[in-house]
Amino acid sequence: MRIDDVLQEKLNSLPDSRVKDAMIYSVTAGGKRIRPNFLYEVLKGYGCEESLGDEFAAAVEMIQTYSLIHDDLPAMDNDDLRRGKPTCHKQFDEATAILAGDGLLTYAFETASSCKADPALTARGIAVLAEMAGPSGMVLGQIYDMESEKGITDFDQIKKIEKYKTGCLLSAPLMIGAILAGKNDAEVAAWHTVGEAVGLAFQVQDDILDIELTAEEFGKSNSDERNHKATSVSLLGKEKAAAVMNGLYEESIRTVRSFEGFQADELAAMIERIKNRRK
Repeated sequence: MRIDDVLQEKLNSLPDSRVKDAMIYSVTAGGKRIRPNFLYEVLKGYGCEESLGDEFAAAVEMIQTYSLIHDDLPAMDNDDLRRGKPTCHKQFDEATAILAGDGLLTYAFETASSCKADPALTARGIAVLAEMAGPSGMVLGQIYDMESEKGITDFDQIKKIEKYKTGCLLSAPLMIGAILAGKNDAEVAAWHTVGEAVGLAFQVQDDILDIELTAEEFGKSNSDERNHKATSVSLLGKEKAAAVMNGLYEESIRTVRSFEGFQADELAAMIERIKNRRK
């Protein structure tokens, strides 16, 4: 996979250290690589070379991995298993895991800044990445999620959390792909809505798989059930949750097919594969 080669090259260039080892361990532990491949598919759909997005694709995956390392820590979800392997703080230790997350977040922006696109487009992409990952985006969703442990009573609260926690980092590569392809702000904003729909669908799907599969089958700890956390399934029931999930995926595919001059078949097929995933 293209993104794996790019990540390997970027991470191997770092000075040797225990933190580098933890960063590489977490980034190469598996994962679906949805976000970087979203970016590549948007570029291809607009007729651009994939290589134009290499640096941003790596940056998005680094930020996604950092968020998982920190999310798994005892202070947050306290999970032991991620992508079928021990979480970073279990494989190394808590301090190293914190630093590995810090390193990935910081190195992501260093990597993105070396994008070979027009500098003005690179700057727009970095601004979007920072917004989607930061305290107006994914980090905001994380704190909403932590505060929700006091009690979620309706699905609208879950939608609010996932708009930021999951949706923003799925929107970022779609938006950045459109930026690098030279699209205007209105079209970039429309890609944001696609990411939000996929993000909520993805989380509802996780909630369904969480009750259908063992931790070993799912590849990560079933911490929601252990922590007695309200989910889309516990609030809506499995059948209605599945209907919501399917509707959101179908909505996102319709929007992807609506962009003028965009060859949507490959991205639509990728979203369909995500819809049919079992882990």
